[in-house]
Amino acid sequence: MNKEQFDKQKIIDHWVTGSDDDFDTMIAMYDTHRYSWSLFLGHLTIEKLLKAYFVKVKRDYPPFTHNLLKLAKDSELEMSDELKINLTTITAFNLNTRYDDYKRSFQKKCTPTFTLDWINKIKKIRLWIKEQIK
Repeated sequence: MNKEQFDKQKIIDHWVTGSDDDFDTMIAMYDTHRYSWSLFLGHLTIEKLLKAYFVKVKRDYPPFTHNLLKLAKDSELEMSDELKINLTTITAFNLNTRYDDYKRSFQKKCTPTFTLDWINKIKKIRLWIKEQIK
């Protein structure tokens, strides 16, 4: 990698801005009762912040993965056991790589209560990671 062309802050800002957009869309999807899509966007919200954190601490491009726990570990982010469990669960919200039967099963699981519970967890994780990026 050409370090002279690597603009760390610009790359961090790119990931954080994308995360903020996905966060707003997550809320909009919840408000319109698209619960599984809301959680999918919650996954993207956290993924992009973890990629921003990776760039901050590793001064390199983040790996091509949607696995949140792997991103956090690769970044050497200090995590509680609860956070590790939550990141593993949120990773399962990534619907792009799932089969149709899994998507249908997941959609049934995404009641308003289930979704709101996870949105609240995602909000807390989001704020915590943003603090680590500062």
